[in-house]
Amino acid sequence: MSRTAGGEMVFGDTEKEAFRRLMWRMSQFSGVEVLTYAVMGNHFHLLAKVPERAKFLKRFEGEGGEAKLLEHLALLYSKAYIGGVKAELARVREAGREAEAEAILETFRRRFCDLSIFVKELKERFSRWFNKHHGRRGTLWMDRFKSVLVEDGEALRTMALYIDLNPVRAGLVEDPKDYRWTGYGEATGGSKRARRGLCKVMEAPMDSWEEKRGQLTPGEAYRCWLFGEGLEAGTEKGMGSRADAGEKRAGLEVSGRLKSALPSTLRPSKMKKGFSKERVEAVLKAGGKLSRAELLRCQVRWFSDGVAIGSKSFVEGIFTRCREHFGPKRRTGARPIREDAGGLHALRELRLKAVT
Repeated sequence: MSRTAGGEMVFGDTEKEAFRRLMWRMSQFSGVEVLTYAVMGNHFHLLAKVPERAKFLKRFEGEGGEAKLLEHLALLYSKAYIGGVKAELARVREAGREAEAEAILETFRRRFCDLSIFVKELKERFSRWFNKHHGRRGTLWMDRFKSVLVEDGEALRTMALYIDLNPVRAGLVEDPKDYRWTGYGEATGGSKRARRGLCKVMEAPMDSWEEKRGQLTPGEAYRCWLFGEGLEAGTEKGMGSRADAGEKRAGLEVSGRLKSALPSTLRPSKMKKGFSKERVEAVLKAGGKLSRAELLRCQVRWFSDGVAIGSKSFVEGIFTRCREHFGPKRRTGARPIREDAGGLHALRELRLKAVT
């Protein structure tokens, strides 16, 4: 996640679209996979998967590997630029400086499968476009991006839903499909790459967004989860009126089979009747816990500042691997997300305004 300098609302429709297009180009070039995202007026969220670097680089090894690498540059660079790279490689090799030619190629290879480089270059390239487009100078971004390690499974799905619900929490739309600049909004518009990202979140085959898997397609199931997260009211016996409308839009029935398609922490029976901001504030003030549906209607600092999010064992594993970065008095790593009734843990303890 990263914010604009001063939190200024500088992203209009044109800027959001330019950022989205650049993000996908950078993703293809770098190998960093975008699972879902949200581009808002003054910040963006990305849920990304970084593949194994050695495996990604194999395509550029052996006979023809260099040609494939130069061809790969076309995802990001112009023909003129690539022609200049080829000419420079030929010049240094003609002079017998093969090590220098290898160093030129390595400047591109080192940028693959690296999240820090991916986000840094994305922000830098967008800043140049933005400044040129608006005739301005100076920095666009507040600071370095924030990142959180997320465990596969429930934690990953929770983070994806939190990101795709950004425009709903901001009051920009009631239905998350109506906001174009999120992974889910793009997926409902037919984008294969956005659908593939969410299929990975759902642990479904890559191109199965519209394929029935049991009673629901991955697209239908994800939509159910979004509405389960976003509803303001429900009943103990089933979804309330807003749920009925949401499911009709998804082409689904309100029935027991729908409830069984949801994770246990997101099922309607877990939702409290009469959800409101006032209720959430009262629960938190009393030291109580929120259902996952209620939690994801709030601003949750754990998801941007928690360092690592997942089960207790997952977070403890991260702590063990990174033990040297913590003080000697700290004996354990996992800290329960106090407000979450679903049992997620984080690596960093947050005491002030963790959920608002």
